[in-house]
This record gives sequence, structure tokens and C-alpha cells, in this order.
Amino acid sequence: MPGQRSTTVGFWVPVGSRDEEAGHYGSTHFLEHLLFKGTSKRTALEIAQSFDAVGGESNAATAKESTCYYARVLDTDLPMALEVIADMVTSAVIDPHELEQERGVIIEELAMDADDATDVAHERFVARVMGDHPLGRPIGGSPEEIMEISREAVMEHYRAHYRPSELIITAAGSLNHDELCTMVLNALTEAGWELDPLAVPEPRRNPEPAQVVSNPGLEIINRPVEQANIIVGCTGITGHDQRRQILAVLNAVLGGGMSSRLFQEIREKRGLVYSTYSFSAAYTDAGYFGMYAGCAPAKASEVIGLLGAELDRMAAEGITEAELVQAKGQLAGGTVLALEDPGSRMSRLGRAEMITGEFQDIDEALARVHAVTREQVQDLAKELASKQRVITVVGPFENEEALGL
Repeated sequence: MPGQRSTTVGFWVPVGSRDEEAGHYGSTHFLEHLLFKGTSKRTALEIAQSFDAVGGESNAATAKESTCYYARVLDTDLPMALEVIADMVTSAVIDPHELEQERGVIIEELAMDADDATDVAHERFVARVMGDHPLGRPIGGSPEEIMEISREAVMEHYRAHYRPSELIITAAGSLNHDELCTMVLNALTEAGWELDPLAVPEPRRNPEPAQVVSNPGLEIINRPVEQANIIVGCTGITGHDQRRQILAVLNAVLGGGMSSRLFQEIREKRGLVYSTYSFSAAYTDAGYFGMYAGCAPAKASEVIGLLGAELDRMAAEGITEAELVQAKGQLAGGTVLALEDPGSRMSRLGRAEMITGEFQDIDEALARVHAVTREQVQDLAKELASKQRVITVVGPFENEEALGL
């Protein structure tokens, strides 16, 4: 990326919460925490000081299908960043004392999430819309699972998945590809991995769409909060589905900004909410689509109806040419602006490599967005509107009667 003086690099392990076995739930997220707690060469403090001393940043993120350890540093400090993260990924100690201490930290993290009604609504919505599919499990596990998980279970997860054949490394910013490859190989070799230049990566996940059986209908989570947090949605499309850009346009028109239909109808016209939007997630073999709104408890039943009605209206009437043009402009501009950030580009590379093994350059991505038609958007809206819906409500309601349904 010309003009950049920094580089963002990510070490991706294509394993997430969906890959955990019974008795290991929460181990992926637990392990993410523990890799910063020391290796055979570095203490936790030394890992932190490595980046602090150069003004860099390091962190990690656990998702449903991946774990990423990443850093942003000046280009001159890239060899150091690669060396430290390679050491973490290959040589974590997972000290019993550190594990027990971090267990408490994770319990507090889960408690913080449980206090956020919006987070609870999203977590419960995903659990119901994905049914028994592993994607429905929470990324961090439950407090009970975290309390029960053993060091042996975490070590088993570490040994099984943190291997050369599964590791993906992406980077963006001020760098040279060939030099980066040499630095990565040196860092991993010095960290102790024996690398086979003729080896091939592990096969990716089966891209065939899974038969997801949702738990449709209404779920009420009774919480003494000031707002009702509402999500209405259904299963969506996979990360391999060629209609990804169509869904992006649909999402932009329906709930992608202040000019979207949900925002204009529910907030601007009726004044019922402060926040409302639509969203989607696409994984290797499944996905989901939803609409969110936060409102006064007394208005919850009305807002639930309006969320569903806007999707139904799009299915019945389609979208206007003006809406199509605006959505395409929104997506094109957002894509280009995001790709000017090394972190966003690094993440985009990693996700593309893990799910499809193919990376669309900016021109191809924009061409696919601009090729979307109104008819395609309406067809997809019809498909989504015809599915069984999951309705999740977090608020001060004991039952449907209290909700007003």
C-alpha cells in the first residue's frame, strides 16, 4: 500500500467456537487469552513490552470459524512483530497458575456481556436461528463451561489446531511480498516449527450448505432494563453463495444507514426508536439475517410488527431505482474507504482465504456490486420473507401478554 509507513499482520488459525468438542466448549476463546501469557522464551510482560516499546499494537479475536492474532507496527518493526507472534502461536506455555487467573478474567468478560441487553439479544437470536448447528453456540462459552474446562482440554485444542498446515498469514501496509514470506518462514523456523516446502494446506471446510433447523417463534428474556431490545430474522446465505453482493444491497436499502427504510419508517416517521438496523452473517455452510430495534417496552409489539412489515414490503414491492443506485454507491464507497486501512485489508484477505480461497480485487468486487439488479434484490427478499422467523426480545416482560402480543 504506497504511502503507508506501518504494516498490519495477522496470524489466522482457521478454528473457532464451532469446531469445539463437548467438554471443550470455550477452549478457543480461552486459548486466545492464554497465548499472551507467556512462551518458553518470553513472559507475558515481555510480550507486551515488545509492542509497547515501539508504539505498536497487538491483540487477538476469536470468531465462530477462526482465531486471529494480529499486530500493527512500523514497517521497520515488522520482523519483531512476526517473531513475537510466531513464538506465541508455536510455543505457548499455558501455565496452570496463569490459566486459573485468566479463568476469572473470562468469567468477568462473560458477565459484562450478560449485562448488555443488546449483546444478549444478539447471542440468543443466533442460538435460536442456528438451532443445533455448532454456529449457534456462543463464542466465549458459558460461565459453567469456563469453570469446568481443564488445562488438558485447552492443551488438546492447542496441539490439534495450531499447526503449520492450518496457519494462514495475511498482511497489508508497507511491505514487500517476497520479503514478508522470507521473514515469516524465518520466524516460524526459529520458533521451532519444521516446515515442509512441499506441504499443502489442510482442506477447507465443506462448502455444501448445511440443513439448519431453526427454533422459530418468540423468545422473551426478562430483564429489568429501560429499553426492549428486539431482533427479528431468519437463516440467510453462506459465504460461498454468489448472491453475497445482492444481500449487501438488500441490507443497505433495508437497514444500512440513516436513509434506510427501517430508520426512516421506525425512527424518523414514527419516533419509536433511537437505533434500528439490519445485519447479516455468512459462514462456510450457513448464515443468518436479522433486523434490530431498541424501543420503549410499551412500543415493543408495534416495533416487532414494523420490522417484519418492512421486509415483507420489500418482498412484495421490490426497491426503487433510486434506492438501488444509492445502495451501490454506499457499498462502493465503504469498500474503497475500508481498503485504505491496512487492518481492514488484512482482515479481508484472511477471511477470503479461509472461506473460499479466492480474493476479489477492488475492481472485481465493485463490478459485482454494480451488476446487482432490482429484480435480484426482490427475489432474495422474497426468499428471506418466506422463511420461518425467529423473534428475540430482551426486556421487562414476563410473558407474551406483558409484551402485548
